[in-house]
Amino acid sequence: MIIFKCIFSGDEMFTDAYNFAVTDDGCFYEVEGKMVSRVDKFDDRLIGANASAEDAAEQTDAYCATGVDLVLGSSLAATPPYSKKEYVAYVKCYLKSLEARLQRDHPDRVAAFKLAAGKGVKRILSDFKNFEFYKGESMHEEGLVALLNFREDGVTPYMLFFKDGLEQEKF
Repeated sequence: MIIFKCIFSGDEMFTDAYNFAVTDDGCFYEVEGKMVSRVDKFDDRLIGANASAEDAAEQTDAYCATGVDLVLGSSLAATPPYSKKEYVAYVKCYLKSLEARLQRDHPDRVAAFKLAAGKGVKRILSDFKNFEFYKGESMHEEGLVALLNFREDGVTPYMLFFKDGLEQEKF
């Protein structure tokens, strides 16, 4: 299994268990997800509760988590919505940090990265109102913001992750 982690925060963003591909512009990994509902039972032992013999028959409430499997499985956290202006400010800063990292580690990739990033950002801004924003579990300030949208069918979710903002770790 390969885990894709944010290079700045170390947060897991997704794994190769999901259907993914590099977008035509070369800027993103596009990862397809599914809408799921998961029923989990709350474990009272997590809060130090210890049922007595009399209460043993009493069941703990179950709860249902509904959402995109990719978001739930990678513990991605929704960010407050960005305005277009806020997102442009974030992405400029983020791409500048990515470029500096590439300049240091892979100078041969910088030109291709700049070209791909320009096309990728235009793609996002052209459909901006339809995206939702997610960060890794740590909500690291400089971390990658993943973008969630739905295919034209309105049912199939997919997420975009800046390809150069991720590192692969074999697990």
